[in-house]
Amino acid sequence: PYANAWLRQLGPSDFRQLSSRPRSREDCRLAAATADERPTLEGLGFERSNLLDLGLEPGEAGAAGRRDRFAARIDDYQRLRDLPAVRGGSFHAIDLRFGTLSIREAVRFALEHGALRAGERTRGGAGTWLGELIWRDFFFQVLHHFPRVVDHAFRPEFDRIPWHDDRSRFDAWREGRTGYPIVDAAMLQIARTGFMHNRLRMVVASFLTKDLGIDWRLGERYFALALNDYDLAANNGNWQWAASTGCDAQPWFRIFNPVRQSERFDPEGRFIRHYLPQLARLADGDIHAPWFAGPAALAAAGVTLGRDYPEPIVDHDAARREALERYGVVGRRAATK
Repeated sequence: PYANAWLRQLGPSDFRQLSSRPRSREDCRLAAATADERPTLEGLGFERSNLLDLGLEPGEAGAAGRRDRFAARIDDYQRLRDLPAVRGGSFHAIDLRFGTLSIREAVRFALEHGALRAGERTRGGAGTWLGELIWRDFFFQVLHHFPRVVDHAFRPEFDRIPWHDDRSRFDAWREGRTGYPIVDAAMLQIARTGFMHNRLRMVVASFLTKDLGIDWRLGERYFALALNDYDLAANNGNWQWAASTGCDAQPWFRIFNPVRQSERFDPEGRFIRHYLPQLARLADGDIHAPWFAGPAALAAAGVTLGRDYPEPIVDHDAARREALERYGVVGRRAATK
């Protein structure tokens, strides 16, 4: 409903602006070179750090370069965006976060690449990406109208969920030691680069809240510290979406199976092997759940569970049943009022 209302706000002026192309990468560099001297990081009170190898070109020139590269693959965005081992996303979240790309320019870019047809969003890459931009606006609206979501569930009854206070399991999640390769690889990605693939953000958030039963606010705050594209509205909205505490039409029993997610979106284990090289010699069919691999397969790959890679800290099937019970308590309490 929000997306439909959002699309109705597009008027002739939005489409007339399509003839005005965004500045090229070279234009942005020239403008930066001729602009007045800008303050340094140190002058703004920041300390330089080499902890992260971001591999990002900053400023509007960097945004223009990312836009040009995305233009060459936007038609495949819908097909590739969920695959963490390939470069399928736009990588514009950081530009939107820091204002080196405006939301209006991003929308015009989507429209130029065929996001709409007869007033309806198309099913291709541009239409799908436009939908993600609308999601972003939606979460901005939620935060504006319901500022309590910063510290509380959008649906107040879900503040009564009996979360587990288990620091050791939270630390295992944060440090990539859960025993679930796709979760651990994703958590190592964010720790090393300040970035995490969008599909994996959903997977690790579901794992923390549904498998480990840990309060979504702890995960949301860790992402706030770790992400280079951190944005309060989007981060909060997506965490509440994963925790099923937000303004989401889907029921709270949506629980991601991390092994199935891994098999579906990283079938050859390429992403896992990059961040967990100790598992690199496992066969494609074993790398998603090493505990199911036979002793011979583990020995051939040089993997000893508990030494080279941890055993799973939780059984997903048992954790799923517990999550249904934990959330069901909220539903039963509401039904008795």
